[in-house]
Amino acid sequence: MSRFFAGSDSDSDSSSEEEQVPRAPPQVYTFSDDEEEVKRVVRSAKEKRYEELTNIIKQIRNFKKIKDMSSMLTSFEDLQKAYVKALPVIAKEESGQTPRFFTRCLVEMEDFINEMWEDREGRKNMSKNNSKSLASMRQKLRKYIKDFEEDIAKFRENPDQPDDEEEEEKHEPEPDSETEIPIKSVTKIAAKQVVDDEGSSDSDDWPSDSDSSSDSSDEDEGKYQSMRERFLKKTGPAHEEDEERERRKEERRKERKEKERRKMKREDEEDGEGEWEYVNRGVAIPSEKPKMFAKDAEIDLNLVIKKLSEIMAARGKKRTDRREQIELLHELQNVADQHQLGAAIYVKIKFAIISAIFDYNPKVSDAMKPEYWMKLLERMSEMLDVLLGNPQLFVAESVTEETENLEEPPYKIRGCVLTSVERLDDEFTKLLKECDPHSNEYVERLKDEAKVSGIIDKTMKYLERTNVPSEICRIYLRKIEHLYYKFDPRVLQQKAGEIPKEIYTSVQEMEKLCKFIYAKDGTDRLRTRAILSHIYHHALHDNWFQARDLVLMSHLQETIHHSDPSTQILYNRTMAHLGLCAFRHANIKDAHNCLVDLMMTGKPKELLAQGLLPQRQHERSKEQEKIEKQRQMPFHMHINLELLECVYLVSAMLIEIPYMAAHEFDARRRMISKTFYQQLRSSERQSLVGPPESMREHVVAAAKAMRNGNWSACNGFIINEKMNAKVWDLFYQADAVRAMLTRLIKEESLRTEPSRLQSLALQLADKINNFVDSNERILETKQGNFFSRGMNQVLLSGPLRSRH
Repeated sequence: MSRFFAGSDSDSDSSSEEEQVPRAPPQVYTFSDDEEEVKRVVRSAKEKRYEELTNIIKQIRNFKKIKDMSSMLTSFEDLQKAYVKALPVIAKEESGQTPRFFTRCLVEMEDFINEMWEDREGRKNMSKNNSKSLASMRQKLRKYIKDFEEDIAKFRENPDQPDDEEEEEKHEPEPDSETEIPIKSVTKIAAKQVVDDEGSSDSDDWPSDSDSSSDSSDEDEGKYQSMRERFLKKTGPAHEEDEERERRKEERRKERKEKERRKMKREDEEDGEGEWEYVNRGVAIPSEKPKMFAKDAEIDLNLVIKKLSEIMAARGKKRTDRREQIELLHELQNVADQHQLGAAIYVKIKFAIISAIFDYNPKVSDAMKPEYWMKLLERMSEMLDVLLGNPQLFVAESVTEETENLEEPPYKIRGCVLTSVERLDDEFTKLLKECDPHSNEYVERLKDEAKVSGIIDKTMKYLERTNVPSEICRIYLRKIEHLYYKFDPRVLQQKAGEIPKEIYTSVQEMEKLCKFIYAKDGTDRLRTRAILSHIYHHALHDNWFQARDLVLMSHLQETIHHSDPSTQILYNRTMAHLGLCAFRHANIKDAHNCLVDLMMTGKPKELLAQGLLPQRQHERSKEQEKIEKQRQMPFHMHINLELLECVYLVSAMLIEIPYMAAHEFDARRRMISKTFYQQLRSSERQSLVGPPESMREHVVAAAKAMRNGNWSACNGFIINEKMNAKVWDLFYQADAVRAMLTRLIKEESLRTEPSRLQSLALQLADKINNFVDSNERILETKQGNFFSRGMNQVLLSGPLRSRH
């Protein structure tokens, strides 16, 4: 029967021995491996509950490292249950105060969940299970931590304070000369003594890990007379050896940390982002300002230009720290200002700073960081102020490095103000798209539009002074794109005679800007966008005839399919507002014609670039989706889709119901509005129809009432408190729109009750009308047809031609 004998004091042990070791002499205490396994330890309720909590917290931290949201959610639910069990102990031991290690865990989870939620790209790449778990955990955690708001607030004030319970778990004392030796060691030593006293030869079969350990154990046998002496605090040479061993461990630990630090530094340099910034209690440790020149150097213009060239030469290189480059340029700017080297070098350095800020963001598709955005606005405004204040400064791309003159007037500087302003405007749009449109952050960013518009105005003044038509057209279009969608109530007040006509309104400003582009632009794109923006602005301010005439004269509906996607989106937005304008003027057929192409597709949201519909099976790739997202309009420029649909359905009802009544016995009756017809048929197929709730149900109920000739019920379904809140109150001068609707409903309801003779007469009238239309079209193709109204001559063509 073989037995296991512990051969050394090494840390390796085994619990596979099943037989008890024979009894030793009375003076030596014996322990077996079985006793080690079944050993019971008495622990307090606090230790049990706290150990359960700390084990779950460790699991959560591990899952957090690998971003396993599903497992993390499960552990969080377990943590809540464990905390409920520990509440009596906390109330007794901690006087009801939440343990600090538990608060730390909640804070870490909150920060981690918020970080993951803000990382939109990361969320897209998550699995469906992890994404769902993240959303669920975010909701549960926000609800759960409401009970710990005071504790979390206190913790965030001083997060560096150690956690007593956590520290005990993290830092278990290593057995040394000043701590008690663990029970495990006692067991091994005692068992070894028993084996040695027996002098069994089985020890030859189980050699020790090292000769030195066996030698030391032999020495120990003669040294200690009792077990008490063995475990007393050691002094003398043995104690010194322990201290030396600890010192070597500490040195090795420091070496490892130093290696890790060097490795991280090397990786950061390869990334091109610079080193990690060391912080002290959340505050960055200020680094020394970069030194531009030697102390005894004589600062002059040539030296500053040379230094600027050195800094800009590093632009775009792999190991260039972009943030440091911006700081260097700012410092160079300060040096130039202190020595008053002139406005030319000031503008030259400002150009370099603006380029460096644009370069800071490595991804062109991502928005700029808010702090750098504010810097960009300030630098751009400062540069334009200097350019406007110094007529002798000339900035252009045509200036070469050889012809550049920074020393004496007239100054010539290489650069392009217009390109920088256009890029700034694009960055502003990207910033708005990155924000949640329902958050305060979006409102704060939108406030910057006044600053962007101010910069565009300054650029307009500067370019008007240089008088380059192509550049003026480009900056005018930028101004138009910030102006065309904004409603100016002074326009309608001026029409009504409430304010004098001398007041300069947005319609007059749009007229001036667009006419310049019509006359001077050499590219079709700028002219097309200017015309569309002009039509949009007229339609927004109820100038129906001017907007309609512009559409007819431009023939855009025939050529728009060849334009770029952003121009097509602008065309769709313009037609939507033109339809709303026609509806307000009671031109129901024109309103229907404008909106039918948008609404029949079932995708007005996508056509107006106000969002993407849920993706069907492989309908578009990720790259296509990314491109389409870049084309989306900022939220404050959106058109209300429910308003559009309601106007379209009401227009279709006012046309379709009288037509159905007039052609009730006509076998060849055609559908005017397929979408409206489908809504009506869907309602008729339902066996039980309740009171209308949604906007569509109200319009369908009104159509049924109109078909029966009940204009009062039809009017009640279209104009009521619910429909007013959803749709009609969104119109400017909503009461006039409601009065117009009531009048049209009365008129069209009368058409639904014709006799057989009246029906035939109406059909004959329609056919004659169609015949006249065809005749006019043939005549127009041969010799053309013009009419004059006021001072304008307008060509009649297209679907919106007025009928005589």
